[in-house]
Amino acid sequence: MNPKPPKRRRNTAKQTQSPGPVRSGHSVAVINRCRGRKIAVRFVEALAGRLLDELKVGRAELNIVFTGVRAMTRLNETFLGHRGPTDVIAFGDSPGPGKRRSPAHGRHGVRDIRGEIVVCPDEARRQAKQFRTTWQAEMVRYIIHGLLHLIGHDDSRPGPRRRMKREEDRLLRRLSAAFSLAAIAGGS
Repeated sequence: MNPKPPKRRRNTAKQTQSPGPVRSGHSVAVINRCRGRKIAVRFVEALAGRLLDELKVGRAELNIVFTGVRAMTRLNETFLGHRGPTDVIAFGDSPGPGKRRSPAHGRHGVRDIRGEIVVCPDEARRQAKQFRTTWQAEMVRYIIHGLLHLIGHDDSRPGPRRRMKREEDRLLRRLSAAFSLAAIAGGS
C-alpha cells in the first residue's frame, strides 16, 4: 500500500544522511532517525542501487528512513489505519490499494519511481527472532518489500501477495550473494 507521504517536520534527533547519487539516474538518501542505532549509510545506498538496477528502474528519487517504534506506530495508525507499529511502510506516487498502477516509463522503456521507504529496526529485531533469521537480513527484506510496493506490487490479495513474496525472496538471495548483510549494522 502506498499512502501519500507525510509532510516534513523538523526532527531534532541526530540524523545520518547522504543524499548523493548512487548511479546516473538514481538519487538515494538514507536517513537514520533511530537514537543509539548505527546504520551503515553507504552500505544501504549501495544495496538500494543494486536493487534499483536489478528491478530495471530508469530514474529513482528514493528516501530510505530508519525510525523508532513510536514514530512507526504513528505512521501506521495515521496512514494505514492499523494499530501499533509495523515493519515497513512505502510512500510513493501511486493510485493506492485496489487500483491498477501503470508504471511511469523513463529512458529505454523502464519505469521511474519517486518515494520513501520507512523501516523500523526494532520491528526487524523482534520479527527476526520469530522467523529465525538475522535482524540485518530482515531489514534488507523490508527495503526490498518497500521498493516492490513503489514499483507497483500489491500484497492485499493472496495471489499477488505470493508473487510479491517470491520476488522478495529472489532479491534477498541475490543481495545476500553480493553483500554481507550484517554490514547494515554500521559497526554496532
